[in-house]
Amino acid sequence: MNRRAFVSGLAIAAALAGLAAPPAAGDGRRVALVIDNGTYRSVPALSNPPNDAGDIAAALKRLGFAVTLITNGSFDEMRRGLIAFGRNAAGADMAAVYFAGHGMEINGDNWLIPVDAELKRDTDAANEAISLQSVILQVSSTGSLGLVILDACRNNPFAAKMSRSLATRATASNGLGRIEPVGNVLVAYAARDGTTALDGDGRNSPFAAALLRNIEAPGVEVTFMFRDVRDDVMEATRNEQQPFVYGSLSRKAIYLAAPPVDTTAPKQANATPAAAAPALSAPPATSAGAIDPALVGTWEIMVAGSRGQSRWIWQIMADGTYKFHAEPFHSAQSHEGTVTFANGRWTLHALRGLRNYSDAGSYEIHDSIAVITGKLGTGYWKRSVE
Repeated sequence: MNRRAFVSGLAIAAALAGLAAPPAAGDGRRVALVIDNGTYRSVPALSNPPNDAGDIAAALKRLGFAVTLITNGSFDEMRRGLIAFGRNAAGADMAAVYFAGHGMEINGDNWLIPVDAELKRDTDAANEAISLQSVILQVSSTGSLGLVILDACRNNPFAAKMSRSLATRATASNGLGRIEPVGNVLVAYAARDGTTALDGDGRNSPFAAALLRNIEAPGVEVTFMFRDVRDDVMEATRNEQQPFVYGSLSRKAIYLAAPPVDTTAPKQANATPAAAAPALSAPPATSAGAIDPALVGTWEIMVAGSRGQSRWIWQIMADGTYKFHAEPFHSAQSHEGTVTFANGRWTLHALRGLRNYSDAGSYEIHDSIAVITGKLGTGYWKRSVE
């Protein structure tokens, strides 16, 4: 993992309670639609989409996705392919769309451009291009993650030759416009809204090359994976191109490549209970008092609340006990009890301070940072220097 991206992304930690419940779990299926649009008929061809799409399709297959590949899709082929994909994606655990080709914003709407499009006027888009919103809808009914990845922000020759139907209408612009997907959907742009991406001189575009380096990294949560992609692209392009991800997922950690199961791999970690936590039944422990040595010590997390930031401190002892307190004191109730950390899973049972409180989740250690997931939120612990 790119440690700089990981640590900088965790500079301000958050533990969030009261978020909407995540969608129901999917059926375990993973499906993907990959579209390679390089050979355009009315503008010059793009050299890298065939390589980008083929390589990404192969990576997704290795990650367990059933992949459909459309090469040089016409409007009708893309439309029919999306309809069939959407039906297959309904109820799946994960659904992903990867598009390499031309895309553009026209009058506030984002469009993916088929190879047979001419787009002589801005009003032609509705009849010659595929709306990004329709693509997002096809991945929005999954149990875990809907993902749309667009290497489609290249400098666009359609914009230069397009005429506007009315002088007062907004002109077409290079790049794609900002979006706000809802639910369990992420949309990744090769270049942030309003900017263009490079097609590249090598086998793959800078964005596709970075994605291929990171997408199969085991045990990297999907949002952190895209942070690594961002840093790789910015380094490769000398900060000329900044990828951007739109959307906000729930607190559940999501992995495209599962964490390693062997005990020598990075481990995973827990989230902290709020002051007025509901009573939960005690989860089964991995083994009584089992403590990963990497977790022994004092950890802290900064938590935003109605009265401002508070500092939560956890002391994890090697004998399988813990103590918790907050600063200022009123921000969370002090408590202590028993805890286990083993094989990437943790359990907690409070014996004092919180009545009948239990929790469980996963953990992952990266040097002095621990990524914690649990019922009451996801948090990022920092090892205390005190």
